[in-house]
Amino acid sequence: MKRVIIDTDAGVDDALALIFALRSPELFVEAITTVSGNVHVDLCTQNVLRVLDILRLPSPPPVARGEEKPLSRTLFTAPEVHGEDGLGGVHSIRNNLGDLKYPEPPLEAIEISAPELIADKVGKYDGEISIVTLGPLTNIARAINHKPATMRSLKEIICMAGAFRTYGNTTPVAEFNAYVDPEALEIVLDSGIPVTFVPLDVTERVCLTEDCVAREISPLGTKLSEFVVDLVQGYMKYHKETTGVPGCFLHDPLAVGVSIDESVVELVEGYVQVETAGKITRGMTVCDLRSVPCVKRAPNARICTEVDSERFLRLFLSRIRG
Repeated sequence: MKRVIIDTDAGVDDALALIFALRSPELFVEAITTVSGNVHVDLCTQNVLRVLDILRLPSPPPVARGEEKPLSRTLFTAPEVHGEDGLGGVHSIRNNLGDLKYPEPPLEAIEISAPELIADKVGKYDGEISIVTLGPLTNIARAINHKPATMRSLKEIICMAGAFRTYGNTTPVAEFNAYVDPEALEIVLDSGIPVTFVPLDVTERVCLTEDCVAREISPLGTKLSEFVVDLVQGYMKYHKETTGVPGCFLHDPLAVGVSIDESVVELVEGYVQVETAGKITRGMTVCDLRSVPCVKRAPNARICTEVDSERFLRLFLSRIRG
């Protein structure tokens, strides 16, 4: 069983990724940490607690609130993608009696900050902790800056971030998480900690379709399946309107999938840099993936370049079904 920390900005696909992780016996989720990204960190924290309330775990992992804004930039959010609440509007859905279908969760975050909790867990389980980042890497960078020696004992960081041989989803060249806080990603890349990128190159090949939801999830008739159906409606509408896809990309769940079984993807090593100074290239992730690169540099990361989409979807759906 792999010890993991999930660091999340708690949008729609983040919620799906949390459900996936928490229902996977291969993973022991030591903690969930929140960070501003898709929405402000306060909403992110509330969203994580809402997911935990839906799952009704006997011993839920601690949840720690993280950074409110990027290291040195104004926060950039994505309400048009994930809704104003970050969960596609589920906060305001009402049942037949007019009551909130998903009321305020009774759970609370712990007092310690996310960067502190991350460093504490890494120090406690020397060489055993993997961090799966689903949002901007601000919390991780803060932890590295605060306790660099401790953080170097991380087993790995698996980050849903970057776009290498494909367009970005925030600008033509930048993926959202890298765009929001490129300085944080740069600190992570320079830290010497093993990093695996799960970029748009592979996440945009994994789609949860409307037909799949209707066929595989809706008929389950559970509180969780009903929540998932409600969760993805607005997210799917956004994807259909902007990309023509009849469903939604499973960006963050794929990062969790790689932490469970990395054989669902193909990986290459490379030297990755992120643009922090460019006027129109902010957050662009750069790696010379040609067979004969212009300049040979020691790799600082692994990059997912191919994915077995069908196999991954089978794994994901098996955990939703439970």
